[in-house]
Formats: sequence, structure tokens, C-alpha cells
Amino acid sequence: MKASRSVKGDSIRSNRVRNLVVALGDQLSRELDSFRSFDPDQDAVWMAESLAEANHVWSHKQRIALFLSAMRHFRQELEEKGIRVFYTRLEDENGARGLDESLSEFLNSFMVTGSVIVTEPGEWRLKNAFEKLQTRLEVPLEIREDNSFLCSKSAFEEWAAGRKQLRMEYFYREMRRRSGVLMNDGSPTGGKWNFDSSNRSSFGKRGPESVPAPLRFKPDTITQEVLQLVEERFPNHPGKLDSFAWPVTAKDAQAALADFAKKGLPEFGRYQDAMWAGEPFLNHSLLSSSLNLKLLSPRVVVEVVEREYAAGRTPIESAEGFIRQVIGWREYVRGVYWRYMPEYVERNAMQAEHALPEFYWTGKTSLNCLRQSLGQTLEYGYAHHIQRLMVTGLFSLLWGVHPKEVHRWYLSIYVDAVEWVELPNTLGMSQYADGGVMASKPYVSTGKYINRMSNYCKECVCRPDSKTGDDACPFTVLYWEYLMKHEKRLETNPRMSLQLRNLDRFTDEQRGELLAQAERTRKWVMEDAKN
Repeated sequence: MKASRSVKGDSIRSNRVRNLVVALGDQLSRELDSFRSFDPDQDAVWMAESLAEANHVWSHKQRIALFLSAMRHFRQELEEKGIRVFYTRLEDENGARGLDESLSEFLNSFMVTGSVIVTEPGEWRLKNAFEKLQTRLEVPLEIREDNSFLCSKSAFEEWAAGRKQLRMEYFYREMRRRSGVLMNDGSPTGGKWNFDSSNRSSFGKRGPESVPAPLRFKPDTITQEVLQLVEERFPNHPGKLDSFAWPVTAKDAQAALADFAKKGLPEFGRYQDAMWAGEPFLNHSLLSSSLNLKLLSPRVVVEVVEREYAAGRTPIESAEGFIRQVIGWREYVRGVYWRYMPEYVERNAMQAEHALPEFYWTGKTSLNCLRQSLGQTLEYGYAHHIQRLMVTGLFSLLWGVHPKEVHRWYLSIYVDAVEWVELPNTLGMSQYADGGVMASKPYVSTGKYINRMSNYCKECVCRPDSKTGDDACPFTVLYWEYLMKHEKRLETNPRMSLQLRNLDRFTDEQRGELLAQAERTRKWVMEDAKN
């Protein structure tokens, strides 16, 4: 292995450095605490592309490409600043080794006189691997806290201590108070903590009339090389690469943020839950991958959004709704992840045991809402939060898919998926598999919700209000089956009382008919996917 570039300093030109900073694939920022006191004349950076990481789950081609391209661009940025980078490309990797194994082998032939420094990984599996590596290395390995977040792990634990329920809304309010974001003299700006009631609009029959196209980025030479590599090395992985246009540098991410603030943010709040056929992006920011790779700071994002509101260029509903995603949900799910791992991933409160339907990987289904959401997911590695929660997530919940299978799919298929954020959103919020840690109730609905928030049902072979017959909507049929199956488990949940009262109106004969319809529907869905 050789360094990419030499810089001034006798020690740096030899096979020794003072401190070696490890930069993982989702830690692409010099603002991290691991770079504190970094001296280019004495220190260096170690980075490695890992086949084991790329294959940890059956990742979407664009997800692999995004990580590799962003890493290679970060390496270039460091070298341009005179920083020595020890970098292993996927083409040069000797076998499918884990990152800890690769680092250990590197250190066998290289001397670090100070410490190896790494920012805490965003996945329990990797953190555990590096903690074990600490005990094996002769050189000190220092794992520093990830300072890119707005709420430290200890601060979250302090907030969570003694609480019977960890509701995001109360965490979010505390974050607002601590930060002063959208606050006036101790009270929330606009007189309310959230404006959810104003942020649930659909596009109506006319559809989205003036949705601005988001800024997309033409692949440069580095990205083009990565795209070719991914196509060659991972030909059987899901997804396509033709449409790859994600930000892969901090400069790109800043440009994407500025573009969203100008074009998408003003109407984001009002239409954040809306869906429309053939419109994968709508008013959404497409910034989550940049945030999760640390190409973009959440502090900067919040400052920009708050500034747009203060200048009168965006309404409070949009500013508050978007900021809640950043300082509320994003920080909250990270706290939940670290509080409950590693046992959290094994939870299955609703005892779901079915396999994930094959069409989640192919998009081949006559159900238009799923075909639309899965189709764009396979095309771009992207779907917005309502498509994930109330289409793909809702169907897998009603189908009874084992939550770990659902988790693996979400981690595999979306470009912004890093386990600390993906797992709680999937296992807890979407599948209710954590038994109510995150969500106060299962997010279950008939097909009427999808019909209200989109035009998907208009072109579907099934009708959202039909629960029996040839045109019965699987969402509606399986909704009633779900309530019947889990009636005893859910009867003590006050937020499910209205839905269970509606179930009580059915006679035993009607329940039997619904269960028979559910069996027929399941067979039809699977047969349809084969055609």
C-alpha cells in the first residue's frame, strides 16, 4: 500500500506518522472531532473502500456509487490541502475484509507514534468491531464522539432517563428550547410547536402544477469511473445507475441546499405528505444523503431555513416542518438507536414472520401505488418519507413481513440509508416492531389514505374503498385482517380505540368473509407479481 501524495516534513515522507485519522465512508468532513489538532506535517488520514461493506446488504447500485464517489472526492479535497491520505480503492482491495481488518493489516507495516483516531461509527456493528480492535492493537486507538450531531448521546440519555415513553414531540420541543431555533422569548415562533394540521395537503385533481425541478449534478470524471466500477463489480445488485446525479462533495451539497431553500422550501410544508405518479421528488430537499455522509452540517441547514423564514421567503409551516425533520426526527432516531442497540434489531413485537415479497426488488406489481414507489426507488435509490411510511412500509406491515427483512431492504435500497437512522425509522416507526418505543400506535390505514394523498389509485386495478370482490384493495383488505389478528394486543392502546370500535361492528360472518378475502388477496398479489 502506498500513500497518494507526499507533503513536507521528514516524518511524513517515511513510513511513520504521529496520529492517523480514520475517515469512514459516512464521515466525510474535516469538522469532525477526529481532525481536532490535525497537523499535516505530522499526521495523516487513512481511508479504505471495503468490499465487505458494499456487500453487507444487497445494496442499490446508486448507494454503493454514492459512498465510493463521495469518498474519492473527499480524498482529493484532503490531498489538495496538503494532507497525506493512505487510501485503498475497491480495485486494490485484497479480499472482502472488514474495515477493522484492513486497518489492522495496514498498521502491521506502518508506524504510528501517537494514536489512531476514529470518529464513532454510525452503526453498532462497526463500533463493536473497532472496540474489539482497540484491545488487539499495540498503538492506542481513540474512538471520539461524533460531534456532527446537535444532541450528544449523553444529552439524549439525560432527556430519556425516567420517561415511560420517549415521544419525539417532547424531545423536539426540548431541542427547540436548548437551541433557540424558531423561538421568541421562550415561546415557539408562530405561537405553536408544530404546524402539522397545515401540512397535510394533497395536490387535488389538478396535481402539482409548478413543482420546481431539484438541482442535480452531472457525474464528473471521478464519479464516471466509480459508476463504471460499480456496474462491473456489482452487476446483479438492484437499481440503475443511468440517473445518478447526487451531491458527492461538500460544495455540491451546499449548492443543493441553496437550490432547495429557493425553490422547494416555500411549499415543502404544505405538500410534504403528498404523492403523485411520475413525480419522485416534488418539493423534497434530497439533502438526507448529504447530511448522513456529513457533506452537509445540520447546523448550517437549520440556519439557512430559519433565515429564509425570517426574510419572509418561506412560511412558518414550511420552515417549522423542515426544521422538525432535522433537529427533531433525525436527532431523536439516533438517540433511540444507541439507547437500545444491539438488542433493538431483534425486536418483533407483532410476531410478523412472512418473507418480503419479491416485487420489492423488481417493482413488478399491478398495485399502482407500490409500482410507482418501488419503480422510482429502483431508478433513483430514493422515495420520500410518506412513500416509505405509508406505501412500502404500510404494505410490509399489513403483509406481516418479518421486521428484520424489512430493515435489510430499507438499508439496502436507499442512498441515504445508514443504520443509525434507517433502523429505528423502519423497525419502530414503520413496522411497530419495537412495541411502541417510537410510535404510540401502529401506522395502519386502508387504501383510502393513499387515495386521499395521491393520484395512484386512479390508475390502479383495485379500488381503495373495496374490501371484498375482484377489485378489493389489498391495503384495505389486509388492514382489516391486521386489526382482527392483533385485536387483543391492541385493545389496551387508547389511540387504536376508534379503529377497533369500527372492527366491532362486523359480525362473525363478516369477519369470516374478510379473512377469506384476505387469503384470496394474498394469493392474487403473489401470482400477479409473477406475470
